[in-house]
Amino acid sequence: MESKQMKVNDTMSPELEKQDTNTTFQEIDLSGGNQLERGLKSRHIQFLALGGAIGTGLFVGSGGILSLVGPAPLFMAYLSMMIIVWVVMNDLAEMVTYLPMKGISIPYFVGRFVEPSLAFADGWNYWYAYAMLVAAEATAGGIILQYWTDAVPIGVWIAVILIVNLLLNIVAAEVFGEAEFWFASIKLIAIIGLIILGVVLFFGGGPNHDRLGFRYWKDQNGYGAFRDYLVPGDTGKFLAYWTAFVRAGFAFITSPELIALAAGETVAPRRNIPKAARRYVFRLALFYGFGSLVIGVIVPSNDDRLLSENSNASASPFVIGIQRAGIQGLNHVINAAILTSAWSAGNAFLYSGSRVLYSMALSGQAPGIFRKTTKRGVPWAAVLFTWLIGCLAFLNVSNNGATVFTWFSNISTISGFIAWIVAMVTYLRFRKAMQHHNMMDALPLRTKLQPYATYFALFIITILTLTNGFQVFFPSRWKLSDFLAAYITIPIFLVLYLGHKSYTATHHVIDKQNSTGGKLPLKDKIREWFSACVFWTRVEDIDVWTGKKEMDELEKMDVPPVPKNFVEKFWFWLA
Repeated sequence: MESKQMKVNDTMSPELEKQDTNTTFQEIDLSGGNQLERGLKSRHIQFLALGGAIGTGLFVGSGGILSLVGPAPLFMAYLSMMIIVWVVMNDLAEMVTYLPMKGISIPYFVGRFVEPSLAFADGWNYWYAYAMLVAAEATAGGIILQYWTDAVPIGVWIAVILIVNLLLNIVAAEVFGEAEFWFASIKLIAIIGLIILGVVLFFGGGPNHDRLGFRYWKDQNGYGAFRDYLVPGDTGKFLAYWTAFVRAGFAFITSPELIALAAGETVAPRRNIPKAARRYVFRLALFYGFGSLVIGVIVPSNDDRLLSENSNASASPFVIGIQRAGIQGLNHVINAAILTSAWSAGNAFLYSGSRVLYSMALSGQAPGIFRKTTKRGVPWAAVLFTWLIGCLAFLNVSNNGATVFTWFSNISTISGFIAWIVAMVTYLRFRKAMQHHNMMDALPLRTKLQPYATYFALFIITILTLTNGFQVFFPSRWKLSDFLAAYITIPIFLVLYLGHKSYTATHHVIDKQNSTGGKLPLKDKIREWFSACVFWTRVEDIDVWTGKKEMDELEKMDVPPVPKNFVEKFWFWLA
């Protein structure tokens, strides 16, 4: 069933064939052996997304937020960001469940439901965000491995991490999915264990029998629930929360997209994608909600080890809390779990970046070489090129490795915010087109509070993107490097968008001039150029039919598994 090649051209249903859609998006070309295979199961894509979301942002990055603003803003920021993630995941799930075609990516939907230039900019934005995240996670993994020994240069550890990630991504989808499933399983077991440990220490169950409670949330001994940020009083507390909100984004960016990107390689996508999306959000809320609360319980915000310049696994607030409780040996176990976390996240980001590049090549927005796949359906050229950019991690061989890691993190975070803005705009256009064509009932998945939740999340993320570097505008905090790290991604995105818009408009004028025998007055050239600069596809022209017929047929062929006993019933519920 899954091995059938699905054409995505000429797929309108008979009753809709006569409608003129005037599509401006570039259709996916799956000819010439450019097929991915449906080898990912529900548990694979759920753990792929969780593996990408639960990385060094939770295990290490949360410590930096704690030391800067205190436990209350840390906890509030993660819960607030979870609301945004829930909305973005719902938006993406609705679109990809409706059209879970092979080779799709978020930029494909942007080009189809909004317009091609935005899709071009969004695709390359996604790609370099994922490539930078591959480098960031490899860097973190190298530093973590140095926790045990300094005898081996960090460049060696980075090379080992990158080579393993490459090998896991170059094999067939089911092998990659299985590896990521077990990677993420180890990490999830670790975070569950740490949450349980936090509860035990809360009630005084540690070796020293010291009942912590919410001791570190009380304003005493230099720590408290809030640490005023930049200015004193309530304004300082609000700025502390807002700073934590921005920084919490690094832990979540691009993670909702992981499930959407895997839709084209998922078995029975219309059954498994909604299932994975729902469980992913609630599991993420559980881990980050309790995880961030536990961190604020077991470590005071003024612990000097949170601010160590040689930030490695010992800077993890979980490890610090274990050391403060007097638990021997567990720090090595947690360090190994953090290593698995970085490895797993890097693995997921390499997968996602390569699939974005592959999909762009199919729609003509990236060089054709990236359409090449192996006999087992792996886009090897896209994987290899994304991996090569991830090798920027070797910049950490120099003495300013921490600075390079921070740069990777900053550019990835803002790229992720921009990508979410584009995704939500795309969903709103998709929904409006479905309403215009009276096809809302054709949606296999409809989520709650729409479209109002999307409008709310879109407003919040836009404000976060514009204010993410507000600190640099305080005279005492101005640094050119900090300003560039906070805002350089915005002009890069605009250059990609406007550059593609200008390029396509110019080619339109050239084609128009050629069609008139090479004679076109300057005034007409200018008019044609601006007429070609369309910033969105009209709702009545948005194509909501192409691919639907094949996906409907694929859904009809799906036979949901029936549990034979209680164990299987529990497993189907869990995975």
